Amino acid sequence: MTEGQWAQPSPPFAPERLPQLDIPAPGPQRRLTVFFRLLLLVPHFVVLFFLHVAAWFATIAAWFAALATARVPDPLYRFLSGYLGWTTRVDAEAMLLADRYPPFALHAPAHPVRVEVGGDRLNRLAVLFRIFLMIPAVIVQALAICGWWTLGLVWWLIVLIRGRVPQPLFEASAALLRFRVRTGAYVMMLTPAYPKGFFGDRPGALGTDAEEAAEVGRVTENLGGAGSATRPLVLGTPATVLLVVFLLAGLAAGASGSTSSYTTGDEPGREPGGARTVTDR
Repeated sequence: MTEGQWAQPSPPFAPERLPQLDIPAPGPQRRLTVFFRLLLLVPHFVVLFFLHVAAWFATIAAWFAALATARVPDPLYRFLSGYLGWTTRVDAEAMLLADRYPPFALHAPAHPVRVEVGGDRLNRLAVLFRIFLMIPAVIVQALAICGWWTLGLVWWLIVLIRGRVPQPLFEASAALLRFRVRTGAYVMMLTPAYPKGFFGDRPGALGTDAEEAAEVGRVTENLGGAGSATRPLVLGTPATVLLVVFLLAGLAAGASGSTSSYTTGDEPGREPGGARTVTDR
């Protein structure tokens, strides 16, 4: 089911469908837009700040509704799936995966970066413990995203000089963004499927050759002929290595921040003079 659309709940024992992210194959990018990429996205960051607050409350409402009915009500589902799509389009632009300015809209079917989520029936027990179940996936995606941005200046210079994203960097960044989409969809109760595929898909993930060809054809038709380079998303060795680098860089950045805080005496909740205080995080 494509972003912005929804369906009636699937039968109780229907297989879980992982959310999908479709991005066209990397092509030439305009160096001028690459140079000013983050500056150009500032208006989106401002709008998304307020949408994030609204999505937080909507997620709480969706949790109570899903706990009672095993599904998210359609209005909440439309809003949260649209919010997920908007943030993903902005993230794709910021991470140099696309060179087409995202529209200010919850649903943008004409944009080449598309999110597909399914409205499958939820497991009430998994919903009840969702806040605990999501912790491992949230930690992995947070570390990898932190690592990507820690080395972001390197990626920016590479794309600025070359005028395009190298294939290994595209594959690794797309796999990271897709995992972030799946984590976000799981946290917001848009899917019962636990986030998987951080290191991409195995060959044949879409089924037999005929089934894969049919799926690729369907996606290509939905994307207006642009096609998707991320379904399936089979990573080469360089891309896999880059994902490990993202994780290690994220760990190093976190450790560095913790060490700096400890050595300067800036412990959470402690004033420089030693007085204890409570910090609201």
